[in-house]
Amino acid sequence: MLVAAAVCPCPPLLVPEVASGAAPELAAARDACADAVGVLAASRPDLLVVVGSAQQDGTATYAQGARGSFEGFGVDFATFLGTPGTPRPGVPGSAAGHELPPSLAVGAWLLSRARWADARVEGLRVGERLAGEDCAREGRRLAARAERVALLVLGDGSACRTLKAPGYLDERAEGFDAAAARALGTADTAALAALDSRLAYELKAAGRAPWQVLAGAAEGAGLQGQLLYEDDPYGVGYVVAVWS
Repeated sequence: MLVAAAVCPCPPLLVPEVASGAAPELAAARDACADAVGVLAASRPDLLVVVGSAQQDGTATYAQGARGSFEGFGVDFATFLGTPGTPRPGVPGSAAGHELPPSLAVGAWLLSRARWADARVEGLRVGERLAGEDCAREGRRLAARAERVALLVLGDGSACRTLKAPGYLDERAEGFDAAAARALGTADTAALAALDSRLAYELKAAGRAPWQVLAGAAEGAGLQGQLLYEDDPYGVGYVVAVWS
Protein backbone atom coordinates (compact mmCIF):
# COMPACT_ATOMS: atom_id res chain seq x y z
CA MET A 1 0.00 0.00 0.00
CA LEU A 2 1.02 3.62 -0.35
CA VAL A 3 2.89 4.87 2.73
CA ALA A 4 4.26 8.22 1.46
CA ALA A 5 4.36 10.50 -1.54
CA ALA A 6 6.27 13.58 -2.60
CA VAL A 7 4.93 15.94 -5.25
CA CYS A 8 7.49 18.09 -7.07
CA PRO A 9 7.56 20.27 -10.17
CA CYS A 10 9.76 19.10 -13.01
CA PRO A 11 11.19 22.01 -15.02
CA PRO A 12 14.70 21.09 -16.22
CA LEU A 13 15.74 24.46 -14.78
CA LEU A 14 15.62 22.78 -11.36
CA VAL A 15 18.92 21.18 -12.35
CA PRO A 16 21.62 23.84 -11.76
CA GLU A 17 23.71 22.59 -14.68
CA VAL A 18 20.76 23.31 -16.96
CA ALA A 19 19.74 26.57 -15.31
CA SER A 20 23.32 27.92 -15.27
CA GLY A 21 23.16 31.61 -14.25
CA ALA A 22 19.44 31.38 -13.50
CA ALA A 23 19.91 28.61 -10.91
CA PRO A 24 19.27 30.86 -7.84
CA GLU A 25 15.77 31.69 -9.12
CA LEU A 26 14.53 28.19 -8.24
CA ALA A 27 16.65 27.67 -5.12
CA ALA A 28 13.62 27.67 -2.82
CA ALA A 29 11.81 25.10 -4.99
CA ARG A 30 14.97 22.98 -5.13
CA ASP A 31 15.31 23.03 -1.35
CA ALA A 32 11.63 22.11 -0.88
CA CYS A 33 12.05 19.17 -3.26
CA ALA A 34 15.03 17.96 -1.22
CA ASP A 35 12.91 18.09 1.93
CA ALA A 36 10.14 16.16 0.17
CA VAL A 37 12.52 13.40 -0.93
CA GLY A 38 13.69 13.21 2.67
CA VAL A 39 10.13 12.38 3.73
CA LEU A 40 10.11 9.51 1.22
CA ALA A 41 13.33 8.11 2.66
CA ALA A 42 11.94 8.36 6.20
CA SER A 43 8.93 6.26 5.20
CA ARG A 44 11.23 3.27 4.58
CA PRO A 45 9.47 2.00 1.44
CA ASP A 46 10.07 -1.35 -0.21
CA LEU A 47 9.50 0.25 -3.61
CA LEU A 48 9.71 3.84 -4.87
CA VAL A 49 7.98 4.65 -8.13
CA VAL A 50 8.83 7.92 -9.87
CA VAL A 51 5.73 9.07 -11.77
CA GLY A 52 6.13 11.82 -14.36
CA SER A 53 4.17 13.50 -17.11
CA ALA A 54 5.07 13.17 -20.78
CA GLN A 55 3.74 14.37 -24.11
CA GLN A 56 3.53 10.81 -25.42
CA ASP A 57 0.16 9.09 -25.09
CA GLY A 58 -0.47 6.23 -22.70
CA THR A 59 2.01 4.96 -20.15
CA ALA A 60 5.43 3.34 -20.12
CA THR A 61 7.61 1.90 -17.37
CA TYR A 62 11.36 2.26 -16.76
CA ALA A 63 13.65 0.03 -14.74
CA GLN A 64 16.15 1.15 -12.14
CA GLY A 65 19.25 2.51 -13.84
CA ALA A 66 17.39 3.95 -16.85
CA ARG A 67 19.22 6.94 -18.28
CA GLY A 68 17.90 10.49 -18.41
CA SER A 69 19.65 13.12 -20.49
CA PHE A 70 19.50 16.91 -20.59
CA GLU A 71 21.23 17.11 -23.95
CA GLY A 72 18.01 18.41 -25.48
CA PHE A 73 18.41 21.49 -23.29
CA GLY A 74 21.93 22.16 -24.50
CA VAL A 75 23.75 20.47 -21.61
CA ASP A 76 25.95 17.38 -21.84
CA PHE A 77 24.63 16.00 -18.58
CA ALA A 78 22.96 12.73 -17.66
CA THR A 79 21.42 11.07 -14.63
CA PHE A 80 20.28 7.54 -13.91
CA LEU A 81 17.09 6.41 -12.21
CA GLY A 82 17.70 5.26 -8.65
CA THR A 83 21.50 5.31 -8.91
CA PRO A 84 23.10 6.85 -5.79
CA GLY A 85 25.69 9.54 -6.22
CA THR A 86 26.24 12.72 -8.15
CA PRO A 87 24.86 12.95 -11.70
CA ARG A 88 27.57 13.19 -14.30
CA PRO A 89 28.27 14.28 -17.86
CA GLY A 90 26.51 12.27 -20.50
CA VAL A 91 27.74 8.72 -20.94
CA PRO A 92 26.43 5.92 -23.16
CA GLY A 93 23.30 4.34 -21.74
CA SER A 94 20.03 3.00 -23.08
CA ALA A 95 18.98 3.81 -26.61
CA ALA A 96 17.50 7.27 -27.08
CA GLY A 97 14.03 5.78 -27.55
CA HIS A 98 14.22 4.22 -24.10
CA GLU A 99 15.60 7.22 -22.23
CA LEU A 100 13.62 8.81 -19.47
CA PRO A 101 11.33 11.68 -20.51
CA PRO A 102 12.34 15.08 -19.07
CA SER A 103 10.02 14.83 -16.06
CA LEU A 104 11.50 11.50 -14.97
CA ALA A 105 15.02 12.74 -15.69
CA VAL A 106 14.40 15.56 -13.21
CA GLY A 107 13.08 13.01 -10.72
CA ALA A 108 16.16 10.86 -11.21
CA TRP A 109 18.32 13.92 -10.60
CA LEU A 110 16.46 14.70 -7.36
CA LEU A 111 17.10 11.16 -6.13
CA SER A 112 20.75 11.27 -7.16
CA ARG A 113 21.15 14.60 -5.37
CA ALA A 114 19.77 12.95 -2.22
CA ARG A 115 22.02 9.89 -2.79
CA TRP A 116 18.95 7.67 -2.70
CA ALA A 117 19.73 4.12 -1.62
CA ASP A 118 16.68 3.29 0.51
CA ALA A 119 14.66 1.05 -1.82
CA ARG A 120 14.49 -0.17 -5.37
CA VAL A 121 13.26 2.42 -7.85
CA GLU A 122 11.12 2.24 -10.97
CA GLY A 123 9.71 4.88 -13.29
CA LEU A 124 6.27 5.40 -14.80
CA ARG A 125 5.62 7.78 -17.67
CA VAL A 126 2.04 9.08 -17.86
CA GLY A 127 0.67 10.80 -20.93
CA GLU A 128 -0.68 14.30 -20.32
CA ARG A 129 -4.03 13.36 -21.90
CA LEU A 130 -4.55 10.07 -20.08
CA ALA A 131 -8.13 9.95 -18.79
CA GLY A 132 -8.65 10.43 -15.08
CA GLU A 133 -10.12 6.97 -14.52
CA ASP A 134 -7.11 5.41 -16.26
CA CYS A 135 -4.78 7.46 -14.07
CA ALA A 136 -6.57 6.24 -10.95
CA ARG A 137 -6.35 2.64 -12.18
CA GLU A 138 -2.59 3.02 -12.66
CA GLY A 139 -2.32 4.43 -9.15
CA ARG A 140 -4.20 1.54 -7.59
CA ARG A 141 -1.96 -0.88 -9.46
CA LEU A 142 1.16 0.85 -8.14
CA ALA A 143 -0.10 0.83 -4.56
CA ALA A 144 -0.57 -2.95 -4.76
CA ARG A 145 2.96 -3.59 -5.98
CA ALA A 146 4.53 -3.96 -2.52
CA GLU A 147 3.73 -3.84 1.16
CA ARG A 148 5.24 -0.34 1.46
CA VAL A 149 5.12 1.80 -1.67
CA ALA A 150 6.23 5.43 -2.01
CA LEU A 151 5.69 7.73 -4.97
CA LEU A 152 7.75 10.65 -6.25
CA VAL A 153 5.25 12.50 -8.43
CA LEU A 154 6.59 14.96 -11.01
CA GLY A 155 4.37 17.48 -12.75
CA ASP A 156 3.77 21.20 -13.23
CA GLY A 157 0.63 23.27 -12.89
CA SER A 158 -0.69 25.63 -15.54
CA ALA A 159 1.70 27.39 -17.89
CA CYS A 160 -0.63 30.36 -18.37
CA ARG A 161 -0.19 32.54 -15.28
CA THR A 162 1.35 35.62 -16.92
CA LEU A 163 1.65 37.33 -20.29
CA LYS A 164 5.18 35.94 -20.66
CA ALA A 165 4.22 32.39 -19.64
CA PRO A 166 4.75 29.59 -22.19
CA GLY A 167 0.99 29.41 -22.75
CA TYR A 168 0.33 33.16 -22.46
CA LEU A 169 -2.10 34.56 -19.87
CA ASP A 170 -5.31 32.65 -19.23
CA GLU A 171 -7.61 33.94 -16.49
CA ARG A 172 -8.63 30.38 -15.60
CA ALA A 173 -5.09 29.37 -14.69
CA GLU A 174 -4.89 30.91 -11.23
CA GLY A 175 -8.07 29.20 -10.05
CA PHE A 176 -7.00 25.86 -11.46
CA ASP A 177 -3.62 26.05 -9.76
CA ALA A 178 -5.14 27.15 -6.46
CA ALA A 179 -7.53 24.17 -6.46
CA ALA A 180 -4.72 21.76 -7.33
CA ALA A 181 -2.39 23.17 -4.65
CA ARG A 182 -5.15 22.99 -2.05
CA ALA A 183 -5.84 19.34 -2.92
CA LEU A 184 -2.16 18.42 -2.94
CA GLY A 185 -1.53 20.22 0.34
CA THR A 186 -4.39 18.44 2.11
CA ALA A 187 -4.10 15.00 0.47
CA ASP A 188 -7.62 15.41 -0.90
CA THR A 189 -7.87 12.51 -3.32
CA ALA A 190 -11.44 13.32 -4.36
CA ALA A 191 -10.50 16.88 -5.31
CA LEU A 192 -7.54 15.65 -7.33
CA ALA A 193 -9.68 13.09 -9.10
CA ALA A 194 -12.16 15.84 -9.96
CA LEU A 195 -9.62 18.02 -11.79
CA ASP A 196 -10.87 18.69 -15.32
CA SER A 197 -8.55 16.94 -17.78
CA ARG A 198 -9.65 19.07 -20.72
CA LEU A 199 -9.13 22.32 -18.83
CA ALA A 200 -5.75 21.08 -17.60
CA TYR A 201 -4.69 20.35 -21.17
CA GLU A 202 -5.83 23.76 -22.37
CA LEU A 203 -3.83 25.38 -19.56
CA LYS A 204 -0.80 23.18 -20.30
CA ALA A 205 -0.95 21.76 -16.75
CA ALA A 206 1.06 18.61 -17.35
CA GLY A 207 0.88 17.61 -13.68
CA ARG A 208 -2.81 16.72 -13.81
CA ALA A 209 -2.30 13.11 -14.92
CA PRO A 210 0.49 12.22 -12.43
CA TRP A 211 -1.51 13.88 -9.63
CA GLN A 212 -4.50 11.71 -10.49
CA VAL A 213 -2.27 8.62 -10.44
CA LEU A 214 -1.35 9.67 -6.90
CA ALA A 215 -5.03 10.08 -6.03
CA GLY A 216 -5.73 6.53 -7.15
CA ALA A 217 -2.75 5.13 -5.26
CA ALA A 218 -3.75 6.91 -2.05
CA GLU A 219 -7.35 5.68 -1.93
CA GLY A 220 -7.98 4.36 1.56
CA ALA A 221 -4.40 4.95 2.72
CA GLY A 222 -5.35 7.65 5.24
CA LEU A 223 -2.36 9.88 4.44
CA GLN A 224 -2.06 13.49 5.58
CA GLY A 225 -0.74 16.24 3.30
CA GLN A 226 1.54 19.23 3.77
CA LEU A 227 2.28 21.98 1.27
CA LEU A 228 5.99 22.90 1.27
CA TYR A 229 6.17 25.33 -1.66
CA GLU A 230 3.87 27.12 -4.09
CA ASP A 231 4.85 29.76 -6.64
CA ASP A 232 4.60 30.62 -10.32
CA PRO A 233 8.05 31.64 -11.58
CA TYR A 234 8.16 32.05 -15.34
CA GLY A 235 4.33 32.05 -15.32
CA VAL A 236 4.14 28.31 -14.53
CA GLY A 237 2.51 26.91 -11.40
CA TYR A 238 4.93 24.90 -9.27
CA VAL A 239 3.91 22.98 -6.13
CA VAL A 240 5.90 20.86 -3.67
CA ALA A 241 3.89 18.76 -1.22
CA VAL A 242 4.33 15.65 0.89
CA TRP A 243 1.85 12.99 1.93
CA SER A 244 2.63 10.71 4.85
